[in-house]
Amino acid sequence: MNVILSIKPQYANAIIAGEKKVEFRKLTFKREVKKVYIYSSAPEQRIIGYFIIEDIISDSPKGLWKKFKKVGVINEGDFFEYFSNKEIGYSIRIKSVKKFRNQLDPKQIFADFVPPQSYMYCGEIESPRIAKSFK
Repeated sequence: MNVILSIKPQYANAIIAGEKKVEFRKLTFKREVKKVYIYSSAPEQRIIGYFIIEDIISDSPKGLWKKFKKVGVINEGDFFEYFSNKEIGYSIRIKSVKKFRNQLDPKQIFADFVPPQSYMYCGEIESPRIAKSFK
């Protein structure tokens, strides 16, 4: 199973650049997921690539910060604001990343696409256009 994950452009691009090695989330997936398509939210609104999940770590926000602050590409204030009032958070560790040569408009791939608030399950995203879009 795969997902499309909505990520703010600054963090999405840091993942693609290999700088951000983990993605922090308040909730995790209910199904087993191996591949995450990166939907860079507004203003980009494009699928810019994907990453393979190494594993998902759950811990208190303080525990996640202690373990992953050096590879999370987020400042401490924003991190703890994101996790305010949460006892448990999740860190999705990134194993490998693939950047699409051409960013993809999801509205050309999925009928009635609505950007996910957090994530949405999907199969493999395949089309002639996508097959040629790997770097």
